[in-house]
Amino acid sequence: MWDGSVWLISCMKGLMSIPSRFGPKETMDRLQTEIRAQGMTVFARIDHAAGAAAVELTLAPNELIIFGNARGGTPLMQSVQTVGIDLPLKVLVWQDAGGKTWLSYNEPSWLAQRHGVTNEESVVSKMTAALGLLSKKATGNMG
Repeated sequence: MWDGSVWLISCMKGLMSIPSRFGPKETMDRLQTEIRAQGMTVFARIDHAAGAAAVELTLAPNELIIFGNARGGTPLMQSVQTVGIDLPLKVLVWQDAGGKTWLSYNEPSWLAQRHGVTNEESVVSKMTAALGLLSKKATGNMG
């Protein structure tokens, strides 16, 4: 779908993918900087392409960042503990076959629906807004 400033696609229900104006490494570095600037903790960066190369396989750039903040995630897990399988938050930066860089994440409302969280709408809204802003800054799509 087109929102007037950036192409947004949803390849599957609950997955948001946004094109980046930058390459994979720069997009991920910008994302990590923005996450930390928002006072969140980066728990890990997992470079799937490097893992593939270590076993002599090839994979286009594909890196996952795991991050969050206990003030945001804990209320969801207090409501329904199984949401812990999807927290902390994760964002994938990847490159498609045409060389385009994308940033993808699970939509918080989809996570809440998946786990039956019904009483934490303000937390889900805050997570949605935060992921949207982080994504726009990391991809250079501030419109």
